[in-house]
Amino acid sequence: MEFISQPWPWYIAGPAIAFVLFLMFYFGRSFGVSTNLETICTIGGAGKISNYFNKDWRVRKWSLIFVLGIIIGGFISSHYLMSSHAIELSSGTISELANLGFANAGSDYVPPEIFSLENLGSIKGISILLFAGLCIGFGTRYAGGCTSGHAITGLSSLQLPSLVAVIGFFAGGLLMVWVLFPLIF
Repeated sequence: MEFISQPWPWYIAGPAIAFVLFLMFYFGRSFGVSTNLETICTIGGAGKISNYFNKDWRVRKWSLIFVLGIIIGGFISSHYLMSSHAIELSSGTISELANLGFANAGSDYVPPEIFSLENLGSIKGISILLFAGLCIGFGTRYAGGCTSGHAITGLSSLQLPSLVAVIGFFAGGLLMVWVLFPLIF
């Protein structure tokens, strides 16, 4: 059963994000996902491995509700708010992706060439996930937060370090897509 046949327009999605952001500001919270991952690692006992995680996770237990909301929202979105899993891509993009080994580019949001169980269980798939996870984990801690935290919360509160971080995130993304990604695939 599909409720919405079109993506949410910017004039609905943008104010919805702003409303959530204002609520978080009002309650003295900051928006970002890496803090939630840190809380989950702390609960899981990561403090036994690294002193970085020796924190009282109960102070940020609200962030677990945030993570639960992300999971529930993703489920609702993918099952009830999407008209199709196909993505509209230009023919040039489809041919470039086909040259990289993506046979059905644009047929789904998550390409099976990367995210199928077969590929995730391969040495190459596990290596890519481990390397990417280490880079993301290091990068978010080094930058003092993740892309959502800096781009949404940091920029909206006019923080210069967030502007520098967002520029770095975009530069890193461009480097990955145009230089490293073709070398991997």
